Amino acid sequence: MDTLVKYRDTIQQQLQEYTEIPYAYGDLQCRLIISEDKNNFLLITQGWEDDLQVHGCLVHVEVIEDKIWIHRDGLEDGIALDLVNAGIPKNQIVLGFHPPEVRPYTEFAVN
Repeated sequence: MDTLVKYRDTIQQQLQEYTEIPYAYGDLQCRLIISEDKNNFLLITQGWEDDLQVHGCLVHVEVIEDKIWIHRDGLEDGIALDLVNAGIPKNQIVLGFHPPEVRPYTEFAVN
């Protein structure tokens, strides 16, 4: 299987699992949005909690060239570990939400 296809399929599968977990409060849904080119994946929360509209990005993952960039990760345990457990090597994942000078101190790719 082509690496790009494997990355896209793995990201989609991992994020899809989160859409199936119901919220314990409010009238909220978790939705997965995938760009037409299948290189950007957004996991959003939307709905209502009491009288307040909720709409926000939990996770933003992008495939850039041969790496998976995590731009936003609001999950409790982090999407990076889910991807690693699904077989993606740490050296192929960039924690893009960290400043460039911090990335060398993570176990993941710098860029």
